[in-house]
Amino acid sequence: MAEKVIVIADSITVGELAEKLNLPVTNLIGELFKNGIVSTINQRIDFETATIIVEELGLVDVELEKKTAVNLSVRSVHKLSDSAVVRPPIVAVMGHVDHGKTTLLDAILKTKVAEGEAGGITQSISAYQTTHAGRLITLLDTPGHEAFAALRQHGAALTDVVVIVVAADDGVKPQTIEAIRFARSANAKIVVAINKIDKESADPARVKAQLATEHGLNPEEWGGDTVMVEVSAKTGQNVDKLLDMVLLVADLEDLKADINTPAEGLVIESHMEVGRGPVVRLLVEQGVLKPGIFLVAGTSYGKIRTLLNFAGKPIKEAVPSTPVIVTGFKELPQFGDSFSVVHNEKEARHQVMTTRVEHDKNAASTNITGSDLLKMMNQQTETQDLNVIVKADVQGSLVSVVNSLKIIDTQGEINLHIIGSGVGNITENDIRLASDKKTIIYGFNVDMSTAIKQLAARDKVQVRLFKVIYKLLDDARDSMEVLLAPEIVETEIGKLTIKGIFRTEKDEVIAGGEVTSGKAVAGVLARVKRNKEQLAEVKIINVQRQQQEAKEVFEGEMCGLSLKTTKKLLLEEGDKLELFTRELVKRTLK
Repeated sequence: MAEKVIVIADSITVGELAEKLNLPVTNLIGELFKNGIVSTINQRIDFETATIIVEELGLVDVELEKKTAVNLSVRSVHKLSDSAVVRPPIVAVMGHVDHGKTTLLDAILKTKVAEGEAGGITQSISAYQTTHAGRLITLLDTPGHEAFAALRQHGAALTDVVVIVVAADDGVKPQTIEAIRFARSANAKIVVAINKIDKESADPARVKAQLATEHGLNPEEWGGDTVMVEVSAKTGQNVDKLLDMVLLVADLEDLKADINTPAEGLVIESHMEVGRGPVVRLLVEQGVLKPGIFLVAGTSYGKIRTLLNFAGKPIKEAVPSTPVIVTGFKELPQFGDSFSVVHNEKEARHQVMTTRVEHDKNAASTNITGSDLLKMMNQQTETQDLNVIVKADVQGSLVSVVNSLKIIDTQGEINLHIIGSGVGNITENDIRLASDKKTIIYGFNVDMSTAIKQLAARDKVQVRLFKVIYKLLDDARDSMEVLLAPEIVETEIGKLTIKGIFRTEKDEVIAGGEVTSGKAVAGVLARVKRNKEQLAEVKIINVQRQQQEAKEVFEGEMCGLSLKTTKKLLLEEGDKLELFTRELVKRTLK
């Protein structure tokens, strides 16, 4: 049996595995390369690959064991049981901001609301249900591509069909292309709604040709496999036909879910309300959600106090594919967090505490290790990007701001991309474009409405308004400096000559020596040298003088040392230690 058993999850980063094996990360990267895997310190490898590499390294005393516990903050994939039931399709509606997506959703809800009196859609409702041909359809009003990307990241299976809205008089736009890309990445079925066919300038054939020749979406009537429906959200023309086609496409997927299992799903929105506290919108993936049960979502938990449907009406339970509004969480969970059921509050607190410890356990220290150094060196070779959108009150101001941003000296390490600019106040289109690109919006002598502020807050878009140009430029410069890789600074602390070795273990050496210059202190790093050749880099764990722990031991004094190593180190009398600190210092632009 192996002397050491290391428990890891289904996957692990190269850096984390090197740390668990007490190996230099460069050794691990080299062994991966020998096996045809080009990796970096942050790249994840699966359990099987990690096991093979441990065997290749000849670590016969180490055995890897797969972790069996499930982190509840991570959505798991479930194999359907024989008792799984048919569930409503989940449909995400996407499209360019000016192509009538919201008008189309309004047209659907006004005639096809599941609960009869829900009324029109508002910006705060991101998921709701409608009935068509006696069947439920769950609709997701994606408030921006970032929201859909989070759905894809945390559970692409929750989105079955993507309806891409394209205006017949405007054609394919950048956001249309992004919607197509996201839908394909999520492996979701695509239905195209060619809207605004009631306008005189409408040209549906041109839109279909664009989609077919430039983006590989060939209409069924042209011999392709993409369903395209010509609609008018304004008049309601062909809206029923669009819903028919959505159901037809969804039926091909044989959508089912288990209900005889603990409820799980996704957080799709959360906010605070006076008198109600955290109000959280959830989308149920499996199981049945009921009032009174305890939920854990990321680092938050709570007992469901009220369970409401998307229209705000109380319901007794929520089955798969149902969007609901719940209260009772202790604090706001994050958008995209997976939620799951636990038995009681004690278990909920334990799960949340475990998740928080997992997030915080790798907190950075003042001194960085050799693997951290390699990581920083890799980062310093990469160019960082900063995307901005600029809005100004007049064209002259706009030109001045844009030109001034372009001439900021970024020392060749930051690429400033102005992905959009224009004259006028901040608009919904600006927010949606920025949410996809993780972009900062700079406004010069402009404003934005309350509704736009709420949209920016929900999509986590940074909007910064200025009335003095140099303050705007200073802010942009500060934002770029954050992206600069910090400088690695080493400071010499002292030198020591080894006079005796008391104990040698696999990852620790106890020795004694004389401080020949400077001082010896605990918590710093040291290079071990023999005849000017560096043998290893170690960390000073403990310093003792006359068998008593000491904060500092100065030149000419003898002391005992505990050295932390990453591999077995055979010290000899006469070896030299060079003690130093290694710190990361924030850099600034000229």
